[in-house]
Amino acid sequence: MERKELLEKKDFYNKNKNRLTPETLEKISKAFDIDFTYNSTTIEGNTLTLIETKTLLEDKIAIGGKKLREIYEVLNHNKAFDYVKDCIEQKEELDEDKIKDIHELLTENIMQGGIYRSTDVIITGAKHTPPTPNEMYKQLRFFYTDLQENKSKMNAIELAAWTHAEFVKIHPFPDGNGRTSRLIMNFQLMKKSFLPISIKAEDRLEYYNALDIYATTGDLKPFICLIENLEENRLDEINRIIKQQIESET
Repeated sequence: MERKELLEKKDFYNKNKNRLTPETLEKISKAFDIDFTYNSTTIEGNTLTLIETKTLLEDKIAIGGKKLREIYEVLNHNKAFDYVKDCIEQKEELDEDKIKDIHELLTENIMQGGIYRSTDVIITGAKHTPPTPNEMYKQLRFFYTDLQENKSKMNAIELAAWTHAEFVKIHPFPDGNGRTSRLIMNFQLMKKSFLPISIKAEDRLEYYNALDIYATTGDLKPFICLIENLEENRLDEINRIIKQQIESET
């Protein structure tokens, strides 16, 4: 069950966010987009700094001395998140086609996206080994069935955590599973009127450990706790701005 305090913060944000000017909301949104793209790609080994990511995405200035693949990873992640936001705006549900679309956007100009792997993979440093291709397809069928059924069984934070953790455990794509998982996690949060979150690259150890615990024991609580804390921090940050605006109006 979601904490009452967290729900109250979410409700306050959704009821009062329009007190902020469209320009302020846009500024907050763009700042998050850059932060999310930077952290999500950095976790996977991309070497663009936060400033370089901002320069590329916001100022549309090419970054010298970087591999073309890294440039595309940043540009593609931003496009994929825009797609997620469009899906939310259109009130669409997360399903297999959407996940394949997200992966295809993430891997544009890098590899053929939206196609499941046909070989075994090993996750360096993880205790869990993803399933073989035959077993992977079985687990994917269960995943997409559970994806629909869990909407009524889980609260928003639990569903977002499970969607990410279960998908990355299956590891169905040759590459890009982590970025895809973080995007579909945010899809689930935004679908329930929560804010999207960014897992910081410097917190990757806690993040990996929480995912590994789920993959090896089925215990989702550490990952739920991680997401819940990040969500609360994000709500606190923006609600402070809203409260300052309300105070200035009185």
